[in-house]
Amino acid sequence: MITTGRPSPRNFSTLPPDSVLNALESIGFRSDGRLLALNSYENRVYQIGMEEGSPLVAKFYRPGRWTDAAILEEHAFVEELAEREIPVVPALVLDGITLHSFEGFRFAVFPKHGGRAPELEDRNTLEWMGRFLGRIHAIGALKPFHERPTLDIASFGEQPRDYLLTHAFIPADLDAAYRGVVDQALDGVRHCFARAGDVRALRLHGDCHVGNVLWTDDGPHFVDFDDSRMGPAVQDLWMLLSGERADRARQLTEVLAGYEDFCDFDERELHLVEALRTLRLIHYAAWLAQRWDDPAFQQAFPWFNTQRYWQDRILELREQIALMDEPPLWHA
Repeated sequence: MITTGRPSPRNFSTLPPDSVLNALESIGFRSDGRLLALNSYENRVYQIGMEEGSPLVAKFYRPGRWTDAAILEEHAFVEELAEREIPVVPALVLDGITLHSFEGFRFAVFPKHGGRAPELEDRNTLEWMGRFLGRIHAIGALKPFHERPTLDIASFGEQPRDYLLTHAFIPADLDAAYRGVVDQALDGVRHCFARAGDVRALRLHGDCHVGNVLWTDDGPHFVDFDDSRMGPAVQDLWMLLSGERADRARQLTEVLAGYEDFCDFDERELHLVEALRTLRLIHYAAWLAQRWDDPAFQQAFPWFNTQRYWQDRILELREQIALMDEPPLWHA
């Protein structure tokens, strides 16, 4: 979600390890002192050892990003999926609530679920993933979000572009080239959406890449619904596809073989695949820019905002412009 300004003055530098442990104790969980930071940049997520029982996972939400109502709507959606035996990880309900506060930080607690990355080159894995995504979308289509946004051209393309340009992130000698190519890319996105027509928006995972799927012998479970929003179903499918066009067509066929056991797929949405990829690229650059005064981002992404970085983004968008002019990917 692109916000309209710099992050809140309260930031994660004021969340030391002692505060994390004290936050858990404030809601009745006594830690044994073990604290492991997990891979998350938007929020802060920790695995915390307990004096009794298995470790828990605590997620501290980035200040100023979501309203309480939007976070609770995400929690309710994940709980709705869990109640239908879809493999997701809902927040623990304590005294009737899932969202807690400590020293100005909002946080939620989850049971720890392990797993490995899915092997997306395997046909059975892709079908299995497709079946569960079909079940998620069948539930997601039952009612809309009211507090969480919709994935659209304005919020994922135009607003991120404007943020980058108005905050002078683009080097002066590349500014004209970037302005030209990003505007041309957004024109291509609009044409793709026009070709797709009036496709249905439903509640999505929203960021269904391989890092947000954990695999066990019992199959996949889906984690981190932090980017959950309304949008077209294909948003949760296209990030599972990779390689040459023939490879992606085969993968799409295998995903949809499982998906359509539980949810119909509107093939018009295939016009949106490269458009959604383009929006993600623009949005991602602005996401990094908006978080750039967070020291964790500067350490994790040292290549951001260099001359080479913006040269690569211009080339990347030019490639997307060409891809959006190609016929959409169809499955067998």
